[in-house]
Amino acid sequence: MAGSNGTTEDVSSLNYQQIFKLNIDAGFSTKTAVAVLTSLFFCFINCVMLFALKSKRIFQETPRYILFGHMLMNDSVLLLVTTIMYTVALCFLPIPKSICALLVFISHCTFRNAPLTLALMSLERYVAICFPLRHCNIATPKRTGIAIGIIWFLSSINFVTDIILVLVLDPSYLASVIFCTLEKLFLFKWQLDKYQAFDVLYFVSVAVIIIFTYISIMMAVKSVSSDKDSAKKALKTVLLHLIQLGLCLTSFLYTIIERTLYMMTGSNSSLFINLRYLNYLIVLILPRCLSPLIYGMRDEAVWPLFKYLFCYRSGKVRPTVNVH
Repeated sequence: MAGSNGTTEDVSSLNYQQIFKLNIDAGFSTKTAVAVLTSLFFCFINCVMLFALKSKRIFQETPRYILFGHMLMNDSVLLLVTTIMYTVALCFLPIPKSICALLVFISHCTFRNAPLTLALMSLERYVAICFPLRHCNIATPKRTGIAIGIIWFLSSINFVTDIILVLVLDPSYLASVIFCTLEKLFLFKWQLDKYQAFDVLYFVSVAVIIIFTYISIMMAVKSVSSDKDSAKKALKTVLLHLIQLGLCLTSFLYTIIERTLYMMTGSNSSLFINLRYLNYLIVLILPRCLSPLIYGMRDEAVWPLFKYLFCYRSGKVRPTVNVH
């Protein structure tokens, strides 16, 4: 009996080592390099755009570009943190719960900040077109900063309350070492169900806001006889926000897809790891990379300046600032 148990244990251990060795030797280095370099490259792109926004005072005083800068910063932090967490997961490294909680907190907040920022950007365009005379009084840099603070509060309150609850029930809870996942940070299943409910609420609310602003601006375009070009540009901008929300929604489906893959692959751990990697790269990382880049490319004020800075001020591109 003892010998039988020992043989089964040895076989299981050998299979695990073979899979782990396969990942290390054949695919681990390549996968890690692709994921890390992709995230770092697009973080660099975002940093160049942020530098472009900081280089002109008018960008720092315009609510639309303040929100765009916040989106760039938010997505860059999300890319870096998710890359760190995924690399740790690939290496099968257990880390202290306190560090895991910090990483999950940052990724949780930045993930939910993205759709809320899109809602704010759409509302700013709505005010600019539908209430042009009051736009300067309603959309001020100070109020924009307060709105960004409210976004961070809304995105963090759910996680903070759960961590406080866990610490009240077990003060030494964060002292242990775990493989870092959101599920392992909480004690009760209803906490994860609450997370999913809040995610649905966030995305539905943002979708309603963006669709409302799009319809309102579309009606304004038909009724306004003067400055139709600005109204049409705002309409296209809000439509772009709806597309960006769709990209955010694909990231929201990451966990669902991962669980489905796990159920489909069953005991084939190597296949699951490969599919999980593709899911991470295509569903989670790529949309976060493309969203701010697409927005920056279509902006007539930011894009020429970005190309000028990206080409190391070679003089081949002459930046022009034309903020509407």
